[in-house]
Amino acid sequence: MGPVELLHMSVYSQSFSPCGRFLAAGNNYGEISVFSLSAALSPDASEASQKPILTFTAHDGPVFSLLSTDSHLLSAGNGEISAWSWVELIKRNTKAVWTRRPNYKLGYIHGQNLKFSLLFVGGGDNNIHMMDLETGVFKSTLQGHSDYIHCLAVREREGELLSGAEDGAVRIWDSRTGRSVHCVEIYKYEECSRPQFGKWIGCLATDSDWMLCGGGPSLSLWHLRSLSPTSVFPILGCQRQAAFYQDLVITPLKADTQSKTLQLLSLQTCSSNIKSYSMINKTHVLTLGGSSDQIDVFTNLSYRAFSLSF
Repeated sequence: MGPVELLHMSVYSQSFSPCGRFLAAGNNYGEISVFSLSAALSPDASEASQKPILTFTAHDGPVFSLLSTDSHLLSAGNGEISAWSWVELIKRNTKAVWTRRPNYKLGYIHGQNLKFSLLFVGGGDNNIHMMDLETGVFKSTLQGHSDYIHCLAVREREGELLSGAEDGAVRIWDSRTGRSVHCVEIYKYEECSRPQFGKWIGCLATDSDWMLCGGGPSLSLWHLRSLSPTSVFPILGCQRQAAFYQDLVITPLKADTQSKTLQLLSLQTCSSNIKSYSMINKTHVLTLGGSSDQIDVFTNLSYRAFSLSF
């Protein structure tokens, strides 16, 4: 890949391997790169350790979402979902285990394990499609949103799925029946509304009875039993990524933003310093990707340890 392509690269998606030793990242060119985190974090790490052990073209368009099961890496692009064996990827074998091409555009994917192995897909047709991973069959469609779905989150203990969309709504679904049990239009709450940024929901996270969501409306913390906001964070700009970490809320912010209630990651001290599209954490390691060919790695939330590079 030439310097011009690298200059215009964006990392849209990331996923850790089940063992936590590897990181997969997908970009806007349809490529997936696999990094050895164990090598990059080693005391003997070199510059070469921060490069991918494997890069391959997975989709014709952007890799919008990545998700790992116990054995496979799942990727979603425009109009298709593919599965790749982690064992084979580590051996540098890039043949897809399977590919499904439903008749709608795909976006965000999220999986969960209740009694069955299910994959939820946020489609460009404004619907959520539920796929049985054991058979590869799409079992049902969850209808209710009126615009593109940006994010999904799972409350596994309650058997519920949360979805956020361009229409400004967060819907809570009973994953067993496929019915929408609650619809919360975040932008209609005065304390959350920011008309200048729009009503779209760009990020969702859940932790027990709590929900974190943001986008056009302010980043806010909600109690799910009462369906009411308990904290609205005074943050400038729009959030595409936010997560719970122990008793903290983490989200990528600009360096001049001040808040005593958040653990801050300053984008101005990160390589991905324009927009943040993907952020994941596991085993005390957090990685942040955005509009750059760099993926920043944090082993301490106060500062960036190093960057992986496509």
